[in-house]
Amino acid sequence: MNLADALSEHGSLEEINGMLLSGDRHSALRRELSALLSPSNALEHCHVRHARFRPGHKLRANFDVDIRTPDGARHSTRAIEVTWRPPRSKDHHGKAMDLGEMQEEALRRGVAAPFCRLVADLPALGMSVKVSPLDSHFPQLVRMSDPNYVGDVIARISSADDARKIGRLTGRYKVTCIRYRPGRRHVLRYDCLDSPERGTLFAKMYAGENAARASHIATAVADWFGQFGEGITSLRPLAYLPEDAVVLYRRILGEPLSQRLQNPSRIAGKSLRAVGLALRALHKVPQEIVGPLKLHDLAAEIKQIKRSGEHLPTLLPSAGDTIKAMLARATELDERLPKEQPTFAHGDFISEHIWVASAGLVLIDFDNCVLADPALDIGKFLADLELVYTNHCLQGVEEAKEVFLAGYRSSMPVERMFRARLFEAIKLVKMAARRVYVFERDWAFRTAGLIARAQALMTDLEHTLGMPVRQVSAPERSEGTVARNEVPKSLPQPGLEKTAPPV
Repeated sequence: MNLADALSEHGSLEEINGMLLSGDRHSALRRELSALLSPSNALEHCHVRHARFRPGHKLRANFDVDIRTPDGARHSTRAIEVTWRPPRSKDHHGKAMDLGEMQEEALRRGVAAPFCRLVADLPALGMSVKVSPLDSHFPQLVRMSDPNYVGDVIARISSADDARKIGRLTGRYKVTCIRYRPGRRHVLRYDCLDSPERGTLFAKMYAGENAARASHIATAVADWFGQFGEGITSLRPLAYLPEDAVVLYRRILGEPLSQRLQNPSRIAGKSLRAVGLALRALHKVPQEIVGPLKLHDLAAEIKQIKRSGEHLPTLLPSAGDTIKAMLARATELDERLPKEQPTFAHGDFISEHIWVASAGLVLIDFDNCVLADPALDIGKFLADLELVYTNHCLQGVEEAKEVFLAGYRSSMPVERMFRARLFEAIKLVKMAARRVYVFERDWAFRTAGLIARAQALMTDLEHTLGMPVRQVSAPERSEGTVARNEVPKSLPQPGLEKTAPPV
């Protein structure tokens, strides 16, 4: 199959994974990457970390590549992004002059090594390659990857008037790329070599005015949580660097809730109840302290889901009609449910963005906050619990949900819970599209199982509301998919009344 066919609506999972994992096109990628390296350095492994396939448009993938140095004693790892496009596609790269200047700056600063070139445009192969820290949309990424520049910046903010609050952070820094997404987002880690425990920082890069907005919102939310003495805080920015469009954060000494939930020996019930309390407080953040926010409703969410799941009808044909029918059902349900005034919402409230520290919970990552139905955050966290428990074959997801909701629920309108269950169902579809990657083992099996579970959740809600339950064929169901809960129509809340045991 030629590249145009492989990337079309008639492509196959085998062809896509032939680019990402093995096969002739993957071999061509390795060959071209080796050509970008300085002499005597050798390419070893290419670990795919993220991929998105848009049939008829492109396959974009992010890799960590391991490189062996000339002496063979040391290895280095570099983040890269590879894009395959059909031959007829237009060029979407940054201007050649911009990339050339950035590459020269990277070489001059010494952050390109062990590569001698950081970009390759290979139209004959339908492939382009970018190596971190190259990104024409984020020109500051090159200098923010330079340990010398970073040391100067941190020394400057440490000697500012607020040095008493931030402490002395000067020293030599090691720079590690945590996330490299050209044109979208970047996160770097700075480890102080002179004081490892105290000096680890994280830098998030933004485009335009987004850095100022992110810093302001994160600070306002941290101030808001400062009013509560319940062991709940949010991560406060250490510094905003306007000249670099960067926000710096300290390292959190703890673990994400997603990690704690994976260990059956850890008691997570107290944390889950605290998450409910934290979200309830978050939904009371006054809009005037965070400033204007984009309105996000169910229609906007459905639009995102359709875009996120573009690859599913091609790679898992049985899923296309199922998802289309589910989203139509969701729209109908939304029209029948009473509405509330939108509030401040996190927008990406998942267990990875909730850290468990010695002093309590710490909420992070407010980059996607919106003005929305508070049920949006509730439903997303419920769907995230479903995904975490499914991915790690854990028991007790319904009990975990109940503990979380017990912490949140206090004079909560009954209708909010119905809408939360609706968001839970469609968010699970979105997670199946975004967070189960095509290169992962049993991708089709797991994706079909999550979509079937989302259908069951939607059927639950229809059953609870006394609506006609429509039978829609599902993609191949996974064995072990949790059966839908039986909920009497007369219950004022959808199946969440019993007291949950500790999780």
